[in-house]
Amino acid sequence: MVTMTRRLFVTGAAGQLGTAVQQVASRGDAPLTVTPLTSADFDIADSESVRSALSGLSADDIVLNCVAYTDVDGAEEDHSGAHAVNVDGPAHLVRVTKEKGAWLIHISTDYVFSGTPPRVADVEGYEPGDVGPDDTPATVYGRTKLRGENVVLRGDPSSTIVRTAWLYTGGPDARDFVGTMRRLEAQRDAVNVVSDQTGSPTYARDLATGLLELAGRGRTAETTGSVLHATNAGRATWFELAAQVFAEIGADPARVHPCTTADFPRPAPRPAYSVLSGRSWAAAGLTPLRDWREALHEAIGEPGRG
Repeated sequence: MVTMTRRLFVTGAAGQLGTAVQQVASRGDAPLTVTPLTSADFDIADSESVRSALSGLSADDIVLNCVAYTDVDGAEEDHSGAHAVNVDGPAHLVRVTKEKGAWLIHISTDYVFSGTPPRVADVEGYEPGDVGPDDTPATVYGRTKLRGENVVLRGDPSSTIVRTAWLYTGGPDARDFVGTMRRLEAQRDAVNVVSDQTGSPTYARDLATGLLELAGRGRTAETTGSVLHATNAGRATWFELAAQVFAEIGADPARVHPCTTADFPRPAPRPAYSVLSGRSWAAAGLTPLRDWREALHEAIGEPGRG
């Protein structure tokens, strides 16, 4: 019996998550052929460009949308730019996938939640259904990402949304929090990091592994039309994450000092609490992502990352 190899089109393939998906896929044996699409191949904000890039899409194919306008502070001023990428872009994609009968998996974010701690501070974390019709994310970025989710599910109810949070790769040159802490450790005697924001640190390769498992299984009753949360297990403050980074690279974690959000005002307010529960992911029959500390240890310890 010949097994048909399905194609996984990865939009945003040059970004943090898109790159991780390709790296993980190159090491696995899943019946998926990855077709990377970068900003050099198409413009997600242009409907005709999207249609042209996906002109060969078939009903057996999957589109994993990793494109996002992620400049949280910049979006507070650039409303139109954030909307074009985070709302119009998914709308263009889902229009094509719906027409072709293909499956769209759209990546979203913890910023769709308002991030007010008292509501969920004593439970495992936000569930997908905790975003209600009266909820308003605190940032332009969060609002456009939530609108993008709604556009996708309205455009094709068989699509799937996967929310994640606090994504990093672990490399010393990475433009993410872990990479920044590694550089600051080498540059400063001490680093001040906020201790009143709590979330779900997530290793990009772990998320990529989970997404490939999801895509490899195909659409099921549990994933069709669903919103799922995929992050490494556990929770941490930025201060706790930074201290763990220092410890992993052999530096003294006592050099990381706690401070408050008020000490570092930003144009866009950061969620005080945005931990995502993994229950929806496990309920869909997918492998839970490991604890964030274990993931960070591997991320920093991988060859070429020290």
